[in-house]
Amino acid sequence: MSNQRVASRYAKSIMELSLEKGRLEEVHTDFLRLTALAESNHELSVVLRNPVVNSDKKLNVLKALFANKVEPLTMTFFEIVSGKNREEILLDVAKEFENQYNLHKSIQVAEVTTTFPIDDNLRKEFAEVVKEISGKQSVQLVEKINPDLIGGYILTVNDRQIDESLSSKLRILKTQFTQNHYESKI
Repeated sequence: MSNQRVASRYAKSIMELSLEKGRLEEVHTDFLRLTALAESNHELSVVLRNPVVNSDKKLNVLKALFANKVEPLTMTFFEIVSGKNREEILLDVAKEFENQYNLHKSIQVAEVTTTFPIDDNLRKEFAEVVKEISGKQSVQLVEKINPDLIGGYILTVNDRQIDESLSSKLRILKTQFTQNHYESKI
């Protein structure tokens, strides 16, 4: 079975349990903390995915990093996953838990790329467009800056992309100019 399917099942289990116990927000915060720590510290993800390091050492690392800082439910989950020698999927479980959390809370994650940092007014306009596209009640914008766009924006919602950047319009013009339909054929 692929890691994605296994991670999805583990995420669904911890999601249902945290909903049942009324600890969803706390567990969500713990998984966000795990993801942020793994992104800022590459060694953590290497250790968790390393088959040479045994499960007890991996669990000790997790306990040292998260002891008294996470929900007991989350620590118990880490122990269960470690007991099954599945620590390599913990980061995948965290990502999948985030997806399921967003689905449960009706949150649409969208990515907007511009050439400059956007202000609150633009943020609200983008959020309204995303709400209209997705039909979700709440929007979480991931903002990126790319000066190569020259101007405009690229908005990505799920698998739909709205590209209103000047660089893409210049590319389209360039291809149109290479196909000169008015050149006489002599």
